[in-house]
Amino acid sequence: MAERIPPLYALRAFEVAARSSSFTRAAEELSLTQSAISRHIRNLEALFGCHLFERNGPKLQLTEAGQRLAHGLKTGFKVIEEACLPFRANAEQLRLKAPSSLTMRWLLQSLENLKQVNPDLPVQLSSVWMDIDTVDLHTEPYDCAILLGDGRFGAQVECCKLFDEWLIPICSSQLLGAGPWSLDTLEQHELIHSSTDRRDWRRWLAGMGWEGRARVERGKLFSTLDQGISAAMRGHGVSIGDLYLILEDVRGGLLGLPFRTAVGSGEAYYLVWLKSSLRKERILAFRDFLLGDVPEMDLPGIEFR
Repeated sequence: MAERIPPLYALRAFEVAARSSSFTRAAEELSLTQSAISRHIRNLEALFGCHLFERNGPKLQLTEAGQRLAHGLKTGFKVIEEACLPFRANAEQLRLKAPSSLTMRWLLQSLENLKQVNPDLPVQLSSVWMDIDTVDLHTEPYDCAILLGDGRFGAQVECCKLFDEWLIPICSSQLLGAGPWSLDTLEQHELIHSSTDRRDWRRWLAGMGWEGRARVERGKLFSTLDQGISAAMRGHGVSIGDLYLILEDVRGGLLGLPFRTAVGSGEAYYLVWLKSSLRKERILAFRDFLLGDVPEMDLPGIEFR
């Protein structure tokens, strides 16, 4: 039997790479190198005698055989996860998944605060880049997650809203200048986008009634909110920030607000967990702490739309 089953670590490497469509993100999730992930995939392809991925430059796509294997492994790892869950339910540490920008701009300090007020509630954080925030609590090794979304995470998931996402333009204090900005002023500056689809600028302009009146196709493209904020802070243009996540930088004068209107994206940050979780008591204690540690929105003169 053992000879007929490929190494479990290789199958896990393939399953994560298939789910994330990226060897790089699979390596980050499994704490391996990208070359190790590639080697595991090559070994499986040699063992099975077929290709599991089609590689077209940086783009990674499953073959038909890869799709079949990925579907079966997702089910198989879910069974393994559920079988092991009761045996680790009494472990002290909560395993938390969170998006990287939220982690850097709020969550890391919040977890340090948690250590001070409740050292008996340790949290193991995994900060993960996600273009669209998602988690599969059945197959991924987490007890809970903080995700940006609309509050609909599936029938088997409970959630608690922490704070809404409010989008607002940001720039360096030096770039801000003395006078009020207009749409014409904005057009004179380089735009910074925190995602390749430019969705945050599109949302803010639509909320201002300026949809189609600004050239959102121009500017610099980054893959995370935090990168966009850092570029704006260094004077490379005007970006869109999440108001809750830039409060400290605005208060400290590192960032300026060329416009005082924040537009709601319709999404919010939620703590999510399985309804059937055996760690629920600890998760609820963590939820209560996070709700009490949400940044205070105390910037004067902000209009919310």
